[in-house]
Amino acid sequence: MLGSSKPVPFDPYRRQRSRWRMPRWLILLLSGTAIGAGGVVLVQERYLPPRLSATETISLRSAYDDADAARLRLKGELADTTKRLQTALADQKTQADQLTASQATVERLRLDLASTVDSLPPDPRGGTVEVRAARFIAKGGKLAYDLVLTRERATATPLPAVVQLLVEGDSARGGDTTVKSPSFALTVAAHEIVRGSLPLPDGFRPRMTTIQVLDRSGRPLGMRVLPVK
Repeated sequence: MLGSSKPVPFDPYRRQRSRWRMPRWLILLLSGTAIGAGGVVLVQERYLPPRLSATETISLRSAYDDADAARLRLKGELADTTKRLQTALADQKTQADQLTASQATVERLRLDLASTVDSLPPDPRGGTVEVRAARFIAKGGKLAYDLVLTRERATATPLPAVVQLLVEGDSARGGDTTVKSPSFALTVAAHEIVRGSLPLPDGFRPRMTTIQVLDRSGRPLGMRVLPVK
């Protein structure tokens, strides 16, 4: 038996070297990680936008905050403007409704006035311009008057005319006196209502008034004599 034994070489480092040998799977894993990291860097450097520095990032963030604040401010202003616009539109509609109602009222009053004027007794003297009615009230040293004038054949074009009043009465000394008013111009369409007042002399007591309607050249268009109350 001793003759068949083989010598065993003594190698104290063999077991230690085999213990530190790197496994293949670890090598593949590290290689894949390195390749992946390199690919990411390559994509970032070649295809993606450049990365920002810290200063640029802070500046970009500040610009974003300013833009967002401006957006919120404009949003608030837009809401206020929209509210004011809605209020203005509502007011405009209300005013339009009121205007429509006022126009309807004016038209109704115009028709009522025309009907009232038509119902007045005719001017006994006739004429191109008729004095359909008149009222004179003497008070406080003045003669207040209201005249209703109409045209016998009214056309679309108003007729220029001049009105003058001749007031007859007793003066302060007791004699008959006539006070002549300044003439005033007007235009007569289908009908015309004239209101005004005439100053009277002190102590003058009016009895009647002659209403003269003339054209601009002085030609008579109508006349009527009515008492003073």
